[in-house]
Amino acid sequence: MAEVVLLFANVFYRYVLHDPLIWGDELATLLFIWLAMLGTVIALRRNEHMRLTTFIAHLRPARRAFIDTFGAVVVIAFIVALLSPAWEYVSEEWAITSAALEISNGYRVAALAVGLSLMLAISIARLMEQARPLHFVISAAVVGGIALALMTFKVAMTALGNWNLVIFFVVAVVFMVVIGVPIMVAFGLSTVAYLSTVTLTPMLIVIGRIDEGMSSLILLAIPLFVFLGALIEAMGMAQAMIRFLASLIGHFKGGLSYVLIGAIYLVSGISGSKAADMAAVAPALFPEMKKRGEDENELVAMLSASGAMSETIPPSLVLITIGSVTGVSISALFTGGFLPAVVGALAMIAVIWFKNRKRELKEVARAQPREVGKAFLVALPALALPFVIRAAVVEGIATATEVASVGVAYTFVVGLLFYRSFKWNRLYPIIVSTASLSGAILIIIGCATAMAWALTQSGFSRQLVLLMAAAPGGALGFLLISAAAFVLLGSFLEGIPAIVLFGPLLFPVARSLGINDVHYAMVAIFAMGLGLFAPPFGVGFYAACAIAKVDPDGAMKRVWPYLGALAVALLVLVAVPWVSTGFLSAN
Repeated sequence: MAEVVLLFANVFYRYVLHDPLIWGDELATLLFIWLAMLGTVIALRRNEHMRLTTFIAHLRPARRAFIDTFGAVVVIAFIVALLSPAWEYVSEEWAITSAALEISNGYRVAALAVGLSLMLAISIARLMEQARPLHFVISAAVVGGIALALMTFKVAMTALGNWNLVIFFVVAVVFMVVIGVPIMVAFGLSTVAYLSTVTLTPMLIVIGRIDEGMSSLILLAIPLFVFLGALIEAMGMAQAMIRFLASLIGHFKGGLSYVLIGAIYLVSGISGSKAADMAAVAPALFPEMKKRGEDENELVAMLSASGAMSETIPPSLVLITIGSVTGVSISALFTGGFLPAVVGALAMIAVIWFKNRKRELKEVARAQPREVGKAFLVALPALALPFVIRAAVVEGIATATEVASVGVAYTFVVGLLFYRSFKWNRLYPIIVSTASLSGAILIIIGCATAMAWALTQSGFSRQLVLLMAAAPGGALGFLLISAAAFVLLGSFLEGIPAIVLFGPLLFPVARSLGINDVHYAMVAIFAMGLGLFAPPFGVGFYAACAIAKVDPDGAMKRVWPYLGALAVALLVLVAVPWVSTGFLSAN
């Protein structure tokens, strides 16, 4: 809440009073790192860190209990490895004074050390509560044995050369992800193990890279847009938009399916969070769709695929992240993201039309023009929000970071004055959930930044650039290979960690081949969205099933036609750059 008030005050003082708060960004950055680390702690306490549970979900209870204990010991090993360097980092930074606030930078970076300390306490407490002693002893012995072996055979490991990259960044990462270890630990621990074994790099550098990855002010848009997405649902604005769309096209064959696509498109233009999008739309639409005879598995398939379709719609969190780590203009990405999603939506609409073309729908009456007009007037304040957000960025009123605070202020005013369905006791849970999700995302970005730095130092980046630049087919061949790679990466890593790891490596190659930055970004984001919501590994698919409370097995059979249509849309994006860049030239 302090960040929202501070950033909105920044906008007000600069744009209205023409007297900018020179210390505003500095204080926002200080608060942000504390928000990120305490959010990480909350996510750990609530067991909400991003991880892959596909492989361990079907294990027998006894075996699952051992795997969970082993994973908890791995998490503790990661925290212990960084805890001392984190406090040393505070000591190093204490002598540095900030320019505007004129306080020690140690107050800011202490968030890392405090956060890790709290995470260690929570991890140990949970282990004591839940783990069987035998499981703990075996897990600790295995983890300790691996650490001892790495220290003992340092010379032999160093002699392996580039094979170390495979051992630490492929085998180790995949193993940890498969057994359900949080992705941030898989990235962070593999980086720590590699640097400790093969190089002389002090762990202080790793903490510095994590700090660098998490502290970029542009990333503050992530918690603010997550908060905004939860607010529009709580204020009743999402429901108003859905009711308008339903009155407009709900009487067509498969009409509410079209409403689902349109609602996800509209809500994505506000919240930036796919989880928030689906949570806002599903409860409002699914009961009525079931009344009309829709199969719940079909509904989840459409919900999941629409999440993939809408990944490029601003203010997508992946758009913000890609701009942060690659230097591409956030404003340009926001402008270029609308039309690729339209292509994806049209592809899904074609599948819906084909499936419903012979369906009888006599029981649904067409809404009268007066009813449509009334629904439109009710929804108008909510429908205006995406335009308010975009206008604030394009006109220079607010930065991509600050604009979320404008959206929050607008949502509060409109929601309380027009819709009046907000219950104040929902505010605190929303804030806590926002902190948890944001912390889970931001710590991944921090650990992935450290991992990307280690890969760069190893020379892997240069080798990858040379390999990708030599891809057959020139720019088109590179785009096709990149699309396939990002679909695969998105299914395992989710969009944000994948783009943090590989964006800084691949975007320079794309530029050297004459590919527009925004065009390449749209191909990468759309491809990652496709992977994120594609079973059996896509985490987004399981999130959609969880939100709709549907068994993934049934939905998995229904999702493929929609994903196939989106794959065709992806090929259109690859082949037609104008889809991504046409609005840029118009501006």
